[in-house]
Amino acid sequence: MSDEKTKLDATAMVPMLRRLLADYTAAYWRRYSIAFALMALAAIATAASAYLMGEIVNKSYVDRNTRAVAILAFVVASVFIAKGAATYFSSVQLARIANRIIADNQRRLFAKLLSENLHYFADRHSAEFVARLNTGAAAAANVLNMLVASVGRDFLALIALAAVMVYQDPVMSLVGFVVVPPAVIFLRKLMKRARSVALAQFSGGVRVTETLQETLRGMRIVKAFTLEDELSRRISDQIGQIENASNKLARVSNRSSPLMETLGGIAIALAILYAGYRVIEHGAAPGEFFSFVTAFLLAYEPAKRLARLNIDLNGQMAGLQMLFEVLDSKPTEPADDDRPRLILRDGRVELRKVSFAYTAAAPVLDGVSLVAEPGGTTALVGPSGGGKSTILNLILRFYEPQSGAVLIDGTDIATVSRRSLREAIGYVGQDTFLFRGTIRDNIVFGRVGASEDEIIAAAKDAFAHEFIMSFPRGYDTPVGEQGLQLSGGQRQRIAIARALLKNAKIILLDEATAALDSESEQQVQMALARLSAGRTTISIAHRLHTIMHADRICVVEGGHIVESGRHEDLLRKGGRYASFYRLQLAEPASSGAA
Repeated sequence: MSDEKTKLDATAMVPMLRRLLADYTAAYWRRYSIAFALMALAAIATAASAYLMGEIVNKSYVDRNTRAVAILAFVVASVFIAKGAATYFSSVQLARIANRIIADNQRRLFAKLLSENLHYFADRHSAEFVARLNTGAAAAANVLNMLVASVGRDFLALIALAAVMVYQDPVMSLVGFVVVPPAVIFLRKLMKRARSVALAQFSGGVRVTETLQETLRGMRIVKAFTLEDELSRRISDQIGQIENASNKLARVSNRSSPLMETLGGIAIALAILYAGYRVIEHGAAPGEFFSFVTAFLLAYEPAKRLARLNIDLNGQMAGLQMLFEVLDSKPTEPADDDRPRLILRDGRVELRKVSFAYTAAAPVLDGVSLVAEPGGTTALVGPSGGGKSTILNLILRFYEPQSGAVLIDGTDIATVSRRSLREAIGYVGQDTFLFRGTIRDNIVFGRVGASEDEIIAAAKDAFAHEFIMSFPRGYDTPVGEQGLQLSGGQRQRIAIARALLKNAKIILLDEATAALDSESEQQVQMALARLSAGRTTISIAHRLHTIMHADRICVVEGGHIVESGRHEDLLRKGGRYASFYRLQLAEPASSGAA
C-alpha cells in the first residue's frame, strides 16, 4: 500500500469506529451489557483478591489469628470461583455476539454482491470477494470484542486494582504512572506501521487465493502445458510475501512488550524499595506492602493489553475497511421489485435502435433494430465480437443500453422489474454452469419447489433421463464442482432440463452446442428443439447447420445487422451469410483432404 493510502486510512479510523459502534451496539447492546456486567464482576474479584492477600499476611504473621485466616481462605476461594464463572460466561457471551455479527455481515455482503451487475465483477477476481466475506465480516466482530474486552475487562480491572493500590499506599501508587508517558509516545509510532503491514498482508492473502482458485479450475491446462513449476514458483513467491508481511506485523505489534517489561520492572523495583523501607524503618504492616505489590503485578497485564490496543485495532482496521467498502458502495443493479411486473402475452421481442458499449472507446452495438416474432426462432450469426452475446445480455438486462430500447410485447423492459423479466426468460449458454450438489438440485433450480414428477418429465424432454438413471444414484448423483463429474453433453442436457422446468415463454440460446462433439450435439439439438417448440427463441450459433431451419437469421457484424432473412434467401443473396456458410462447408473438405 502507498503512504497516501495509509494516511487516508489513518484519518478514516475514528469515523469507521464510530460507524461500527452506531451500526452494531444498538442491535446488541443488551447482550453486550450482560457481558460487560460479568467482566465488571471479574474485575472486582481480581481487585478483591489483591486486597485479601494483604489481610491474609497481616492475620497470619502479625495477628496470628487462625480463625480469621480460615475465613479469609474461604472468601478467597469464593472470589476466585466467582471470577472464573464471570470470565467464562462473559467470554461465551462475547463469542456468541461475535458469531452472530460475522454471520450477519456475511449475509449482508452476499446480498450486496447479488445486487451488482456483471460489469461490477468483470475487472475483479472472485478471490477478493472470498477474502472480504471472511476477513472483512470477522473484522467488525473482532474490533467490537477488542473494545468491549478492553473497557470491561482490562480498564475496569485496572481501575479496581489502582483503587486497591491507592488505598494501601497513595504515595507508592504514584510510581505506577512512570510507565505511561514513555509508553504512549512509543506506541503512537507503531500504529501507522501496523496498519500498513496489515493491509499488505490482506492483499497478499487475496493473491494467494487467486492463484489457488485459478490453478484448481484450470488443472487440465496446468497439466497439459506442464505449468506445475511456474505456478509453484508463483504461489511460493506470494506465500513468501505474506510470510514477510506477517513477520513484520509480529515484530511491529510486539515491540511494545520490551518497553512495557522494562518500565514495569523499574516501577516494581522502585515500589519494592519504597515499601521495604517503610516496613523496615517505620514498622509499617507488611500486609499493605504485600497487597500493593500483588495489585501492581495483577494490574500489569491489563495495562499492557490496553497499551497494545491501538496496535491491535489497526491490525483489524484493514479488514473493517474492506467490509465497509463493499457495503457502502452504491449497488450497480439496485432492487426494483417496486416496479410493475412484466405482463407477457405473445412473447414478441424487439430491439429498437439500440446502442451499447462496455467502454466508451469501444462501441459494441450501434443502432441495432430487430424483431423476434412470437413462437418462432431468430438466429444470430456472425464473427466473434460482433455483438451477438451483447444482444442477449441486454434482453436479460445484465446491462442497460446507452440509447434505444428493448421491448417485450411492446413494453420497454427498463420500466418493469428485473425479477419478472428474468422469470419470463429461459437461458442456456455455451459454458454450462452447474452448482455443486446433485443432478436433481441443479434441475430444480429452474423452478424451486417443483415436484419429482415435473423434474423427471423435464429431464425426459431434455433427453437426459436415460443417462441420469445409468448412474447408481440416479438423480441423487453429485455433479462435482462446476459439474465436472459429467461430460459436456450431459451438462448441457441438465441445463436444458433446467430451462424446460422453468417453462418460460422466451428462450435465449448462446451457442449451446458449440463445444460438443457430433454425437452429443445431435442429442442436445433434439433437446433444444423440444425446448424451443412454441416459444420465442433467440439463438446464437457458430455452426450454421444448427440454425438452417430458423424462421429468421440475422447476421451481426461490427455492431450492426448487415443482413437478415431465411437460410435459402440469404444463400441466394450471396452476401456475408453465404460467405460464412461456404467457409464452413469448406472446412470439413479441407480437414478430409489433410
